[in-house]
Amino acid sequence: QVQLVESGGGLVQAGGSLRLSCAASGRTFSTYDMGWFRQAPGKEREFVAANSWSGSSYYTVSVKGRFTISRDNAKNTVYLQMNSLKPEDTAVYYCAATPTKRDQFITRAFVYDYWGQGTQVTVSS
Repeated sequence: QVQLVESGGGLVQAGGSLRLSCAASGRTFSTYDMGWFRQAPGKEREFVAANSWSGSSYYTVSVKGRFTISRDNAKNTVYLQMNSLKPEDTAVYYCAATPTKRDQFITRAFVYDYWGQGTQVTVSS
């Protein structure tokens, strides 16, 4: 069982930055694919970014060039650096993990086995 705990959310003005962190329990973090998803009020959960166990990174189009996903395997932590934030980035952000190496589905929520509780990001205009 893997437990994920997100932190770093908050209120920021448009154009500002936030860094989300997701700390994972367990000793096999380096073998997990890690993802970030978000859910805005009244909308479905959507993919934001992912980092595979092999080091490949993936982003949804709307955040490319603004968000960066990274991981520190020594700290069992994955990060989401969010720059140039926009009001439409407002959502609850969730960290997710899976030990199954199916990179072709890494942008799909169904492939992830473990989820954090979420952290709120609010971007004011």
